[in-house]
Amino acid sequence: MGEKTIFNKNWRVKILRSMVRERKLKPIERISSRIGYMGAGFLMAGQWTVEPILFIVGFCCVLFQVTVRRQWNLVVLQLNGLVAWTIHFINSL
Repeated sequence: MGEKTIFNKNWRVKILRSMVRERKLKPIERISSRIGYMGAGFLMAGQWTVEPILFIVGFCCVLFQVTVRRQWNLVVLQLNGLVAWTIHFINSL
């Protein structure tokens, strides 16, 4: 029974590895990923403080990341948030 379990694991691992392609990230992709994490941090800080500037900076950072990754549905979503918080900021002046 133990031998059969090992065979099943090896078979599954081979299939999973064949589905994943190995590629190295380009420098712009690495930078955009880090900027995206920073943007997520700004968005979280904005949730706690409800400060429009934090939201605007956060949406800009995440917008850069999703644009580099060409995730166009998320680009539209980030633009929506950016416009909404920019309007809120302008109205609060």
